Amino acid sequence: MLNRTPRLCFIGPLVGRHPGYVTTQGEILSDRFSESGYTTLEASSHPNRYVRLADIVATIIKHRKEIDVLVLNTYSGPSFIVEDLASRLGRLFGHRMVMVLRGGAMPDFMARFPRWTKQVLSRADALIAPSEYLAKAIAPYGFQARVIPNVIDLSKYPYRRRERLQPKLFWMRAFHEVWNPLMAIRVLARLREHRPDATLTIAGQDKGLEAESKRLAKELGVDDAVRFPGFLNMEAKAREGDAADIFINTNRIDNMPVSVVEACAMGLPVVSTDVGGMTDLLTNGENGLLVPDNDDERMVEAILALLDDPVLAAKLSEQGRALAERSSWPRVKQQLDQVFDEIL
Repeated sequence: MLNRTPRLCFIGPLVGRHPGYVTTQGEILSDRFSESGYTTLEASSHPNRYVRLADIVATIIKHRKEIDVLVLNTYSGPSFIVEDLASRLGRLFGHRMVMVLRGGAMPDFMARFPRWTKQVLSRADALIAPSEYLAKAIAPYGFQARVIPNVIDLSKYPYRRRERLQPKLFWMRAFHEVWNPLMAIRVLARLREHRPDATLTIAGQDKGLEAESKRLAKELGVDDAVRFPGFLNMEAKAREGDAADIFINTNRIDNMPVSVVEACAMGLPVVSTDVGGMTDLLTNGENGLLVPDNDDERMVEAILALLDDPVLAAKLSEQGRALAERSSWPRVKQQLDQVFDEIL
């Protein structure tokens, strides 16, 4: 065990350093530890993945004697090449390594590449998963992960207890098929058959489906009830969240979406598709409502139940905030410090 705070190096796609990109958990952790007096390095924030890879390699080599712990944000897909190379370098230079599993697609990736997955994950001194979902997913491969939730700054999310709701829906993610924004538009159209005053704010970075979402809204005759404010910075998130009464999450694949935790922090009752790790994050009827994947009708039924039941709405609002409080920095830092102490 060190007689000082460990020197940390955060590795991963840290592209949220640029305007218009979502701030990643790697960046948040790097900043928080730095603010807490730790010596930190990070790589890489470059938008181009190939330049980012080169920057990561250069950073680890250049600062190899200034690193005690490599914190590798571990994603599936092409990013896994980065984790493979970075972990090889970490082993070569004798760094302790913590791999933080990210992304709801990781279980499918491991099933397709079990040998590669085992090779890379076996280099970690500790594995962390932000949800039980990924912790359970790696267990069949002989690994154990400690569940430590993603971090949010609760002070930036004004809490308002909801009870008697208006049909003001809020959706926030990227316009990509994985996050299924078209379902949100269809849900609004169905909901307006029962509640003509229903509205939807649908926000996020365009990943190819924003134009199609707008076309669908017009085709279904709800374009006058939908707002597309684009990517939201922190101030805009708080403003839009405070103006809404229900958060809808339409994802097709997921792990522990920070957007849902953010909604819970603001007291927004959450109605979500039951995919990936959502069952591990939300307990149906306690701190959220879960419906089948891509099922517009069931999501509308859940929304109508909330609108008609102030007691249920208040319960979800209060319990959602309690869920979000588990992601506060003091709680998460204490758990991560324990991991660092153990591996050092």
